[in-house]
Amino acid sequence: MNQSDVFFLVMILIGLSTLTVIVWQLVRSRRGGRDDGHSGNWWEGPWDDDRKN
Repeated sequence: MNQSDVFFLVMILIGLSTLTVIVWQLVRSRRGGRDDGHSGNWWEGPWDDDRKN
């Protein structure tokens, strides 16, 4: 195993890890089963509650 083989394996590992984290975040945000009345999406902040009054 030379240096280019190790570099290739490290890049594949980093790519798979990044893809796994992105997919996990998408699945978690779509599930949104929290009990505090918010869906858990990053674009829905506390400013949404002000317009309901």
